[in-house]
Amino acid sequence: MRVIRFAAGNAIHLVAFSVGAGVVAGLGSTVLIALVNRTLSNPQPATPGLIALYAALCALVPLTRLASATLLIRLSQRMTYDVRMGLSGRILAVPLRHLEDLGVHRLLAALTDDVAAISNAVVNIPVVCVNMAILFGCIVYVGYLSLPVLAVMLGAIGVGVVCYLAPMARANRRLRLAREVQNDLFKNFNGLTGGIKELKLHQPRADTFTGDVLEVSAEGVRHHMTAGMTTYAAASSLGQGLLFGFLGLLIFSLGSAFNLGMEVIAGCVLVALYMMSPLEVIVNVLPVFSRADIALQHIEKLGLSLASQPSERMTAAPAPEWRTLDLDRVEFHYPPDEGGRGFSVGPISMRLTPGEIVFVTGGNGTGKTTFAKLLTGLYAPDAGEIRLDRTIIDDENRVAYRQNFSAVFFDFFLFDRFLGINVAQAGDRIAAYLDELQIAHKVKVRDGSLSTTELSQGQRKRLALLTAYLEDRPIYVFDEWAADQDPVFKDVFYRKLLPELKQRGKAVVVISHDDRYFEIADRVIELQAGKALEPSGDAAAERRWRAPSDEKRASGEINRSEVLDGRYNV
Repeated sequence: MRVIRFAAGNAIHLVAFSVGAGVVAGLGSTVLIALVNRTLSNPQPATPGLIALYAALCALVPLTRLASATLLIRLSQRMTYDVRMGLSGRILAVPLRHLEDLGVHRLLAALTDDVAAISNAVVNIPVVCVNMAILFGCIVYVGYLSLPVLAVMLGAIGVGVVCYLAPMARANRRLRLAREVQNDLFKNFNGLTGGIKELKLHQPRADTFTGDVLEVSAEGVRHHMTAGMTTYAAASSLGQGLLFGFLGLLIFSLGSAFNLGMEVIAGCVLVALYMMSPLEVIVNVLPVFSRADIALQHIEKLGLSLASQPSERMTAAPAPEWRTLDLDRVEFHYPPDEGGRGFSVGPISMRLTPGEIVFVTGGNGTGKTTFAKLLTGLYAPDAGEIRLDRTIIDDENRVAYRQNFSAVFFDFFLFDRFLGINVAQAGDRIAAYLDELQIAHKVKVRDGSLSTTELSQGQRKRLALLTAYLEDRPIYVFDEWAADQDPVFKDVFYRKLLPELKQRGKAVVVISHDDRYFEIADRVIELQAGKALEPSGDAAAERRWRAPSDEKRASGEINRSEVLDGRYNV
């Protein structure tokens, strides 16, 4: 099976030792049965050697079983760790746009259910090895007792295998369908947890979601899993019935047909009865392996999909100092949706220099966030160039290029620890920033961790801004950062915090609709339908409006109407 090959490929020595110990345990169990049968059929008292052998096997069998199980438990946990960390590493190394296409629910399903299914199967490998060894030993012992009976037994086993394969294939198809539907179930679970407030506020919406959306996917998983597992149970019962049929044939027919003595018949019956338990164990474990194979196929499919994308690695050091950042006719294209509609951003050309503030404005869906992702290197442009000084940004240096940015996106995520930051050296700065951001009374920092993140969205954004401050990167990008702030702190952000960053020589790009603060900007860029408005063609006016005069900025004369007519666009 695929999962066994996968386990062997990850730690062949652990698998070999565990399987070896399991085989010894299984064969030892068979020898014990043979000793019991021989002693019962022999009227002579057991010899001391026979008793010593029996005692030694009584100690050997449980010890080797324990060794096999312990080794495979270690292997399963190591595999779980390796697979999860490997997938996490590949996720971090894959372009953001590709991850967005895959969807969070698929990644979570792979990291949770699929990995758990593989781990569960690996734990059962020693169980299968032990019981396979028992079956092999029993078959050898039956051959020792009577070759004709062995031939009939092998024929019955062959019939059982053939009868089992057809329903097994059908069961596997059902389990595979269940796994496909499970992706939708995880997606709906995300909707349940992410939209819980909206669902609670609108009971018809909640009823429709649970009845027409969540129930459909949950019912699909239940239906296919039930059908698959029922098929496995039916196949298991069929195998058990064949074994009982063989016992009846042995007792009522084969003994006289082959002129077998009572001792041989009793021995064969005893061995056949002993075989029922390992057969049942093996048959019951097979669905576990089937689910693991299906899970492994999904993980490998995800892994291949991830591997098909260029892997992003830190192959160059970030630039210690920079003078200009140029976007030269940069474009990005989204593929058409089901309705055949696509969306493009660009071509956009602009130059960013240290110590300036650039505002980006535009209506919803005009490409502002996509522009920010292009600027920060999260998206690779489909056309045009990004240059930091004279260095063209490509796949080789894009990770290093990103290290120049600190960003707070509209859909930001707030970690509860300051990861990658030397908190011990930044303690005074953290305290000062918490006071400046007016949240020192709500949040404390202990050992690099935030005392709480259960705050309002505006306060959470302030903590995200604190993290950006501590990163102390040369370029800052804020995506609608002030949208959730109260008027007082919004004024603090625009009139105090942004100028402070400018005075420190930071370049600041602010996506904003707050036109009353546009006078703070050195330049204003407006996007419409993914494109920056074209300049008027008057070079002198263009230079004048690209860099508004100090008097205009100080007097607040720049207003939204002037922005919209193109005079502040690049």
